[in-house]
This record gives sequence, C-alpha cells and structure tokens, in this order.
Amino acid sequence: MASKDRILRQKEETRKNILDAACTIVKDEGWQGLSMRKIADKIEYTAPIIYEYFSNKEAILQELTGRGFVKLTIELEKAKNKYDNPEEQLEAMWMAYWDFAFTDTEMYQLMFGVQMTCCNERCSASEAPYKLFVAVIAEIMKDSKPTEEVIKQKYFTFFSVIHGLISINIINKSEVLETINTQILKDAIGGIIKSIR
Repeated sequence: MASKDRILRQKEETRKNILDAACTIVKDEGWQGLSMRKIADKIEYTAPIIYEYFSNKEAILQELTGRGFVKLTIELEKAKNKYDNPEEQLEAMWMAYWDFAFTDTEMYQLMFGVQMTCCNERCSASEAPYKLFVAVIAEIMKDSKPTEEVIKQKYFTFFSVIHGLISINIINKSEVLETINTQILKDAIGGIIKSIR
C-alpha cells in the first residue's frame, strides 16, 4: 500500500513539474516558445514521458487554463471579502482582476486568448469568476428586480471595457498608458456601477 501511495505522489509531482516547467518556459520565451520537447528538456525527462501525462500541448494548455481560472477566482474572492458594500466589492473585484492580468500576464493571455490562440475547450473553472461578478451585480441591482439577461448584459459591459483596456496594455506597452490606466479603469468601473444602481 505504501508503495502505491508513493507511486501516486511521484506521478502527481511529475505532472506538477511538467506544468511548472511549461510556465517557466512561457515566462522566458512566450507562448510561441512552448513545446513538448522543451518541457522535457527543462525537467530532464524524455519527450515520451511527457506524453504519458499529457496527450499533446493543447492538453497542457487546457490544464494551465483551469489553474489560471482557479487562481483568478481566489483573488476575486479575497477582494470581495474585504468589503460589505456590494459597490465596493465590485470595484475591488475588478481591480483584482486588473492586477491579476498584469501580475500573471502570460496566464491571462492563455485564459482569454490575448495575442495567442486559447484552448478550444472551455474549462469548468472559467465559470467561477463570472458567477462571482454576476452575484455582486445582482445584489447592486436587486431593487430594480433585473432579469438574468439584464445582469448578464451588465457583466459583459464591465468585461468588455476592462478586458479591452487590459488587452490594449498587453499589446501596446506604453509609459503614457501606464500613468493614466488606473484612473481610466476606476472611471470606467465607477461609471458602469452608477449606471446599474
């Protein structure tokens, strides 16, 4: 029994090492630099060993996408839990979303397909951030008794503006943009919140 547990731990550790190596390669070379061979070289295994854990590069990207959404959800929950007022929660959550995009840019690019092709399959973890945002938006709008469709529409208004700003900044890094981004972001969030009260 102990040897089975040890084998399972080793397999899980190898799987984790493969994913960690993929992240390291991407941070150094970008997503276009990622290959199964480079991952194998990084962890000093042969490429066939990598294929025992992941059938192809797409499977690794899918796994990393799921990890990214889990990490983003944790950050959003932390931001939300700092406040009791739903409007403050919503602003803090979008600011945390923004921070995530720039502290883990490569992961954000993968999750949302910024300057790369993202995974074809949606992962179940991608729904969690959406559900968190929608719940807070619904709380802000509760007096007007909005339909689910209206709440969804408000979410996508926020998402479009904020994701657009993030994408512009990832693609066109500029010192001028950096100095005014926070104010633009806060103005956008504040304006949309006022529109949904």
